[in-house]
Amino acid sequence: MKILAFGDIHGDSRHAEKLATQAEKEKVDLVILCGDITRFDEHHENVIGPFVKKRQKVLIIPGNHDSFATADFLAEVYGVKNIHGYSVQYEDVGIFGCGGANIGPNLVPDKEVYALLKKGFEKIKDLPKQIMVTHVHPADSIIEKFSKFTGSAGVKKAVETFQPDILLCSHIHEAAGLEDKVGKTRVINVGKEGKIITI
Repeated sequence: MKILAFGDIHGDSRHAEKLATQAEKEKVDLVILCGDITRFDEHHENVIGPFVKKRQKVLIIPGNHDSFATADFLAEVYGVKNIHGYSVQYEDVGIFGCGGANIGPNLVPDKEVYALLKKGFEKIKDLPKQIMVTHVHPADSIIEKFSKFTGSAGVKKAVETFQPDILLCSHIHEAAGLEDKVGKTRVINVGKEGKIITI
């Protein structure tokens, strides 16, 4: 499976068009938005639309700039899936997620982050490949060194407990493109420019 994952687009519709064209050219099977789709719930017009027009499968989670209501609204309007607290299966790959962050208006406490990720993981735990999607990075990861904002202890606990193959996150713009390893899990800050991942 080939995935284009990105985050922190903050309503930039031109950049969304560019990424949708890239996804089409690269023949990706799935597009994943790792939060901060909007800028405090504004400027969401035509951010998901370019992918839907090209008939690409899209998964989203809210970031700390997106309210949970806005993420649900966008999922409904565009017919995409919001995996905040949920999971999906594509072939032999299970994908589960949790949006929000440990700072900002859409705060999700660490205990709740872990509980939501556990809920999603339970449904796909027997699949041979698993991808975890969060907005915020795990606490104590290398990504933390690029910002004054600490990572999430809830995400860290989930990574250590569930050991997914890959964790996709964004949130820290300065760490875009950075990769780390937590146990056997490949942690990727996909950033605004996005990453193509094959699993």
